[in-house]
Amino acid sequence: MTRQTANPTPKAGRNLPVAIGVGVGLFVPLTAGLIWAPWFFTLLIAVGLGLAAVEVHRALLLKGMRSEVVPIVIGTVVSVLGGYIAGRVDLHISAVGFAAICLAATMLAALTSRLFRGAEGFIRDVSASAFVIAYIPLMGVFVPLLLAADHGRLRILIVIACVVASDTGAFAVGVLFGRHKMAPSISPGKTWEGFAGGVAVAAAVGAVGVHLLLDTPWWVGLILGALCSLGGTVGDLVESLIKRDAGLKDMSNFLPGHGGIMDRLDSMLVAVPVGWLVLHLALG
Repeated sequence: MTRQTANPTPKAGRNLPVAIGVGVGLFVPLTAGLIWAPWFFTLLIAVGLGLAAVEVHRALLLKGMRSEVVPIVIGTVVSVLGGYIAGRVDLHISAVGFAAICLAATMLAALTSRLFRGAEGFIRDVSASAFVIAYIPLMGVFVPLLLAADHGRLRILIVIACVVASDTGAFAVGVLFGRHKMAPSISPGKTWEGFAGGVAVAAAVGAVGVHLLLDTPWWVGLILGALCSLGGTVGDLVESLIKRDAGLKDMSNFLPGHGGIMDRLDSMLVAVPVGWLVLHLALG
């Protein structure tokens, strides 16, 4: 009798049963929260973004750059949760204003925290903090901003659908017709044909989504889907470059079978601000 390997799916490169279990375990509460309890959905997003900030902090440490991770994580969670509350409770400040204040306070706290370690490497470390703040909470606060808008849950649902459609379309078209590499030194599997297919599928999903769910002209969804696809692709490439520069395969092992939080959020993190902007300009 042959001895089984520890990984039941070695050809997949990951433990597939564990990956599926973790995926379902994330999908169910996020979906249920978005539909029935948006406060819980926002809480999960806030926690996830806090962990993502830790992941990027660890990646930067491998390059000799030390961000002030504690105030950044606190600022990330407070800005996301506070932005959600400000959109529903009269705090005499808009959700956008609250988020801006939180992000500025987070940067100030990071600067102050770094003062106590002296001048050596100050510019390098402050640059690391500024990068993490701009990359994680600045992008992440657009989740509560989307929720705060009219039909906010439907807006988020459409943006998520556009990103998923983009990934699916890019993969399918790339496998079938991909010939020309898009960024071989960053992500060898991406092709221009796959990128075009992702944009087309996302645009179609966006057009149908805004028309059916938001009673908005189809061409708005066409623009939304195309730009969300572009934003998601940029997000994926940026995260791939961070990992390559830091010499990492995955950002962390926070999600068994999947890698890190950022390995799952990279596309969505950039697409959400893009989706917010398009829908804000179109619908207010």
